[in-house]
Amino acid sequence: MTRPNTKAWLSEVFQNAIRPTSDYDLNKGAKGPTGRKLRPAAVLVATQIIHGDAYVLLTKRSSAMRHHPGQIAFPGGKQDDDDHDLTDTALREAQEEIGLPRDCVEILGELPPHETVTGFLVTPVLSFVTKPFYAIPEYGEVDEVFKVPLDHVTNPQHFRVESREWLGQQRFYYTVPFGPYYIWGATARILRSLADSLQS
Repeated sequence: MTRPNTKAWLSEVFQNAIRPTSDYDLNKGAKGPTGRKLRPAAVLVATQIIHGDAYVLLTKRSSAMRHHPGQIAFPGGKQDDDDHDLTDTALREAQEEIGLPRDCVEILGELPPHETVTGFLVTPVLSFVTKPFYAIPEYGEVDEVFKVPLDHVTNPQHFRVESREWLGQQRFYYTVPFGPYYIWGATARILRSLADSLQS
């Protein structure tokens, strides 16, 4: 279903009560080590209208990457000292990873952060792509840039809870598969938070 004003619909996120999320949400009693210092990072949740339909831009990480090879992710990464703020981080990373020019992006706002088991505090930056652009995957880091229908990843019925053993414990997490793409972990958790917010 295509909404008549997707940008306005997404802006409703900031009128709803959404809370910070973490990789520990589905794992009762689990939490990160006491006193650990989380590293700031940001991802760009970029939405785009193509032929009247709304999509979210995602990447498939290179299989050659040392960390999280082949996983599905938003464009983004850790905050650099030269970044003005976390929105600047998300925009810089998106330009580097997928060739998305800053002047093609309208920022709608920052969502509550997501804590990862790898020690990052990730701020999702919700945005709207205002002009067509040609995606250029960053060689060595991104294998593919693709789009997923916004309605698919904002429908709670499309999410599943799965589990696997990690560091000797059973870990539960959200997934939201789409076609050949297995979207899970922090990316799926952020999308699930967005889905819950837009349904309320």
